[in-house]
This record gives sequence, C-alpha cells and structure tokens, in this order.
Amino acid sequence: MPHSLTRELRALQLRVEETARSYGLDFFETIYEVLDWEEISEVAAYGGYPARYPHWRFGMEYIELSRSYAYGLSKIYEMVINNDPIYAYLLAANHFMDQKLVMAHVCGHGDFFKHNFMFAHTNRKMVDEMANHATRVRGYMERYGFDAVEGLLDRCLSFDNLIDYNVPHFRRREPPAHAGDEDEGGRREPQKLRAKQYMDEFINPRRALDAERIRLAEAQRRDERFPARPEKDVMLFLLEHAPLKNWERDVLGMLREEAYYFAPQGRTKVLNEGWASYWHSTLMTERLLDPSEVIDYADHHAGTVATQPGQLNPYKLGLELFRDIEERWNKGRHGPEWEAADAFDARKNWDTGAMKGRDKIFEVRRHYNDVTFIDTFLTPDFIRRHGLFTYEYDRRMGQYVISDRDFYAVKEKMLFMMTNFGQPWIEVADGNFLNRGELLLAHRYEGVPLKTDQARETLENVQFVWKRPVHLETYVDDEPVVMSFDGTDHTQQEAKTERA
Repeated sequence: MPHSLTRELRALQLRVEETARSYGLDFFETIYEVLDWEEISEVAAYGGYPARYPHWRFGMEYIELSRSYAYGLSKIYEMVINNDPIYAYLLAANHFMDQKLVMAHVCGHGDFFKHNFMFAHTNRKMVDEMANHATRVRGYMERYGFDAVEGLLDRCLSFDNLIDYNVPHFRRREPPAHAGDEDEGGRREPQKLRAKQYMDEFINPRRALDAERIRLAEAQRRDERFPARPEKDVMLFLLEHAPLKNWERDVLGMLREEAYYFAPQGRTKVLNEGWASYWHSTLMTERLLDPSEVIDYADHHAGTVATQPGQLNPYKLGLELFRDIEERWNKGRHGPEWEAADAFDARKNWDTGAMKGRDKIFEVRRHYNDVTFIDTFLTPDFIRRHGLFTYEYDRRMGQYVISDRDFYAVKEKMLFMMTNFGQPWIEVADGNFLNRGELLLAHRYEGVPLKTDQARETLENVQFVWKRPVHLETYVDDEPVVMSFDGTDHTQQEAKTERA
C-alpha cells in the first residue's frame, strides 16, 4: 500500500518547491506517495495510473519491470503524472539525496506540464477519468464476458497510434462550403456579381469565372468522396462509421481519449526530460546539495544523462540543448550578426553581455515540441561539440558503422525519428472502396517500408472492427502494392495508378 511522506520528506518537499518557485518555476499542487519496489513496478506497469482497466499487457510489463529491478538492470527513481493535482511516486529504498533530486526533477516536469502548449488541451483530471474508464470496462466484462472485452481491447490497442496528433491544436474538418449555385445537372456554378449587361464582362471576367468553376468542381468532387479528405484520425473514422455495438464504440472511444492524453508526452520527450534535468541539476548544484552529498549526486546524475552506444538519451540531449540555448542568448550568439561572423576568433570570443538566456529557455519551454525544438536550436557547433553522427549496418563488415557526420544528415535523422514518433503515417483514403463499403487505408511512404508481418496483423484487427474487407496502399521493396484482408485470407497485389 502507498505511504504518505514522513515528516522529514514533507519538510524536504516544502524546501525543494520553495526553492524551485524562487527560480520562476510554476506547477500545480504535488502529492507524493512512497512505494516499495514491487508497488512502484506495479504502478509503472499501469503507466502511472493504478486504477486503469484490467488487461494482460499491464501484467507483462509488471513482470519485466520487477525482474529488471530484482536483477539490478534498472531502477525506477520516480514517476510523475500530468494532472491537477500532480501525483508523483517515490521509491522507498532511495537515499535522502535521491529523494531530493527526484523532487527537484518533478518540479521541472510539473512546470512543463502546466505551461507547455502541447499539454494545454489535456484532461487535468485524468486520474479520475482513468478510474471511470476502468469501472466501465469492468462493467462490460461482467455483462458481455471477459474474453469478448479483452479481445476488443487487444485489437484496438494495436492501432491506438493511428490518431491525428495535431487535432487538439487546429481543426482539419471544415464546414461544407455552399458558395455558388447549382445548375440542373447538380453542378456548382460560380456566383456572379450583379452588373449591367454592358459592364458584365469587366466585372465578371471569363477567366475569373472559369477559375472559380474549376475550384467549385474540385470542391464538389471532394465532398462526394467518403471521407471528403484523407482522414489521419483512423480511430475517429472507425468510431463514427464502423458497425460497432454501443459498448464496443464506448471502449474504442475510451482508448482514443487515452491515446490523445498520452500523445503530448511522446511529442515532448526530449524537451520535457531536458527541462526537468536542467532544473534538477540547477537546483541541486546551486541551492539544495549538502557538501556530503556532492559525490553521490554527481554519480547518480551522470547515470541519468549517460548515453549508451547506438542510443539517443533524451535526458542528455534535452539538457545540453537547454544549456546551449541559455549560453547563446546570454552571450548574444544568435541573429544576423552572429550568423554572418565566420572568423574563428570572433565566434570564440563573442559575448554581447545580453544575459537573456534564462528568459529564452522559459520561452522555449512554453512554445516548442521536440520537432520544432530540434529544428530551431540544433546547430552545427552543437553537433560537432557533442560528436553526433548517423550510423547504419554494413552487411559486408557485419557491424554498424558511422555513415555521416554532416550537420544536415544528423539533423534530418533526428527529425525523422521524432516526426510522428518515427511511426508510419497511415490515413483513411476511402471508406467506400470499390463502391462496396470496403475500407482503403493509405501509407504515406517516406522511404521506410512497413514491417509486413505487423501490417498484416494490424489489418486483421482493423477488419475485425470494420467488418468488411480492409486494404492498405503501401510499398514493398520500393514497389507500390495493396495489401488486403477480407476476414479470412491475406492477399497482396500491385497497386493501380488510379483507384477504382
């Protein structure tokens, strides 16, 4: 069972939070619970929400986490939840210095959750909402059977990444336009401005009317398609149009809601962890550390930001980028004059004394996500200083080798990994494919093919929800193909240049 803070830890929390606020950090009330390693593994398996719906994958994740801790392979120091109030979990076995470091780290996360634009639309009462979801799922299990409900969960969770991650920030769907009139054949015609006959050709020139007629014809063709435009939110399309029972629709809607709640965390991993790491290092080294704790802190912090071969550590990358931004804006190393300076000595000694670094990183924390963060602030100097490079597998040598150290190659690789989480971009192209009510999905191919076995399994799961055959336009060996599943058999054929 979780335990509340001891008097000593409560005093530490007040001290850490007061110190964090003195630096300008702002966060919701934070509630800490102290757990032993089995309990914290269980909570981590549920994504930090112990009251979530029952599912076998949570049990599998618990086994993996608990064994990893027991074998000394990993250790969960903290977890923090985007909620109001914030819920954070501490490992009971941590030393006092570790709890101090964790609380400082949590203050950074709490400030980020509250102020970054990606989280502005998230449900700040998600702890309660998760519990409501679990109650409804358990009710359906009692009413319709455990296997039926868990089977639907299995299938829907396999495509819970097929959502439109930008939906919370702008509206893709526009209300239908009715500009223009329709002729007897149902075609839309452009509206003409009222004019006397002798002025008509000047006020309503033929070229403008022809261009408007073409635009209206295209709009009419788009409106007649189903959907009118490719729909990236596949889960929403299935929710609105698949022949689901009411309880099935409710389960799918719950999973979609949770997918949108967790999406900002995936899109700000580098930024969020970098911000929290920046502030735990700043608070600890400037205000919170006792002299006797310096060595232990340095050891544990080094473990947090250590980079393993072949991996990108978001804590390290985010932390170093924030430090780089702060230094650049403190010394005025940005803008046209800085970019125009190419002499080595001039750039090395450049310092305008602007001291705007702290203001700049707070601005970055509010207005950026990982993609825009990397795209805007990753520089050739940073790449060179930190020795970043791309690598690939050399079949002839039988090992991974460095393929490129060029700034643009490294930056492009990072952005590709972070855009859409490096996952395939799938959208609904036609909900009435071949005029038979079949579903056509399209893969926006960007040079990286789908994993065929996973694509087929996902097709099976989408078909289970859609009930009719499902097709996927993609590429295999750089050749366009259509993969299909009709509920019984998988087929694959060469893609036609035009859809029927």
